[in-house]
Amino acid sequence: MPAPTTANPKAIRKPWIIDTTLRDGEQAPGVVFNPHEKKRIAVLLSETGIDEIEVGYPAISAAEREVIREIASMNLPVRLTAWARANMGDIELAASCGTGALHISFPASRLYLELMKREYEWVQEQLHTLVSKARKLFDFVSVGGQDATRSDIDFLQRFILDAEAAGAERLRIADTVGIATPGSVTALAKGLRNVSLLPIEFHAHNDLGMATANAFTALEAGFDAVSVSVTGLGERAGNAALEELAMAIELCGGFETHLDTTRLSRLCDMVASAACRVIQDQKPVVGRAAFQHESGIHCAALLQDPLSYQPFLPAMVGRNDFEMVIGKHSGTAAIVEHFRKKGVPIRRDEARELLELIRSHADRLKRALRPDEIDSIRKQHSVKLA
Repeated sequence: MPAPTTANPKAIRKPWIIDTTLRDGEQAPGVVFNPHEKKRIAVLLSETGIDEIEVGYPAISAAEREVIREIASMNLPVRLTAWARANMGDIELAASCGTGALHISFPASRLYLELMKREYEWVQEQLHTLVSKARKLFDFVSVGGQDATRSDIDFLQRFILDAEAAGAERLRIADTVGIATPGSVTALAKGLRNVSLLPIEFHAHNDLGMATANAFTALEAGFDAVSVSVTGLGERAGNAALEELAMAIELCGGFETHLDTTRLSRLCDMVASAACRVIQDQKPVVGRAAFQHESGIHCAALLQDPLSYQPFLPAMVGRNDFEMVIGKHSGTAAIVEHFRKKGVPIRRDEARELLELIRSHADRLKRALRPDEIDSIRKQHSVKLA
């Protein structure tokens, strides 16, 4: 784990990035990864530079334990962590899988304790009992607080102090139902840091569409680690998206990671295929529309400088060059460029005439035009002028 946050705001920090695609990601409704897919995802995550992979939940089944063992036997250069509930049975099953690390999840809100018909004293007792036993079986043991963001700060301060006293090496704050905001995450970091220097992790869910923003804010606010998933795959609206957080870290400065962002697209495509879920066109960072442009003003500027209307070049995430779509909002620059690529020079006045025809067709069809349709319009126009 990285060292506790220093007081120097200019220091380059090295956040610890944990990927939970193989655990929380596969808990998305209807998603099942087969053993081959799990192993392939683990390899790609390792190649992308993830620090830690939450590789699965051993108590699910014997088949789950077997694939975790197979991944562990691959000796990937990344920490592998098994997930367990707060009971010794789960921990012993996890210990049979050969991962070097374990995460134990505890209820961390009044509501969750009421659901389990428990008092906080039970959490305190189990922390000391289970963590001490787990430390004998694993090289690294972290504990997590489920529903922590619906808890009060006094509860969480008591929880982190008890986790630290029990021997836990990291505490996870789980935004289990995705209700955190950047402001509340910042306040949480301050409240926890006031009482302990135990490394802390933020686990974001995306129910309000703020998971990636909350994960990034957590790092800025002093959390040492964040957990993410590829494409944000996860329960309900998903988790913080690895590819989005990776590019935010890359572009916004102040952090240093081992992530190779050029591998993100390949990784996302593989996970989406294995999950049988399409990457939506408008998906940030890896969606097709993230690098598509139609506006005439934008396209004219992009032809001069591809960063004029893009925060980064597509190659940074392993995608091809940006794409100019020709339709209702296009300008003459895009039309001239379309034909230039075909080795067909056209004059600006001809491009303006074609543009009126293209806009008319786009209006009627309610979409942008395909390249062959644009070529056909020019051919028909040329025949009329002849």
